[in-house]
Amino acid sequence: MSRILVVEDEERIASFIAKGLRAEGFAPTVVADGVTGLDYALSGEFDLIVLDIGLPGMDGFTVLERLREEKSPLPVIVLTARDSVTDTVAALEGGAADYMSKPFRFAELVARVRLRLRTTGETIVNEDLAAGSVRLDVRSRRAYVGDREVDLSAREFALAEVLLRHRGQALSREQLLSHVWGYDFDPGSNVVDVYVGYLRKKLGAGLVTTVRGIGYRVE
Repeated sequence: MSRILVVEDEERIASFIAKGLRAEGFAPTVVADGVTGLDYALSGEFDLIVLDIGLPGMDGFTVLERLREEKSPLPVIVLTARDSVTDTVAALEGGAADYMSKPFRFAELVARVRLRLRTTGETIVNEDLAAGSVRLDVRSRRAYVGDREVDLSAREFALAEVLLRHRGQALSREQLLSHVWGYDFDPGSNVVDVYVGYLRKKLGAGLVTTVRGIGYRVE
């Protein structure tokens, strides 16, 4: 089980990330300031860091700089509300493996986590997900029904991936909104129902089962 350090001072976002990572089979640890984050990162106990930039005590850029000064090989995904080219370049040139801006979709974050772990030698499980005649190639982001490739949008693929990773488990609309559309979703939206309809049309009407009073499940 890969150990992920989440350095994020916004409690709501930190909880959202940790809960999602735990559900995906990772072991997250959350700290809320840069100084503690640096200490934990240098402990040798983690496989990857999700690092916010706007941290108290020591900002994310300084944490990243100190990590590289200490020759730490840990991959770092920088997470920030700042959305400027200057910040992006500064993070990547400072040694970050990847960069995401808030608000973000959890499915995209976890895909990037898996990618960065894979490129540093971690074994990633469930790269191919299947249910009946449907198969998802997570690595290439391609979907198949039998031998036929099916064109899915990024959101459609993310929704199918979440459902297949939790095969046999009923997921609520709120859980699916959180995983695919991010922490800034509208809980009253019917977008999940709409996209489940798209998946049924493209991947087969019997793929996703409606669980009354809860949400959806792939058997």
